Amino acid sequence: MRQPTILVVDDEIDFLETIVNRLRKRGMAAEGVDNGREAIRRIVETPFDVVLLDIKMPGGMDGIEVLRQIKEQRPETEVILLTGHASVETSLEGMELGAFDYLLKPMRFEELLKKIAVALEK
Repeated sequence: MRQPTILVVDDEIDFLETIVNRLRKRGMAAEGVDNGREAIRRIVETPFDVVLLDIKMPGGMDGIEVLRQIKEQRPETEVILLTGHASVETSLEGMELGAFDYLLKPMRFEELLKKIAVALEK
């Protein structure tokens, strides 16, 4: 059985590394990047099953713009939005643009795993 491929996009390096490591321990092929431009570059190069995408990121490209570009490049990729700062309205905007779901940070890892599992089934 093929390992699920997960791309984690978050500018908080400690959070990013922790999530990537925990996903790998669960048998997933997880990678992490800390900005939107790098996320788009990786998506163009490699198809991922699921992207975990922080909404609020510095550097001129927020999560909503990254989501738009992911859906243009790889519409089959499921995106789960992560937010610790953005409003629920921003998360709902992301859902309208094609995000699979969203989670508020801090979240329980088990809750994240359940969302990923459902996204993989889709």
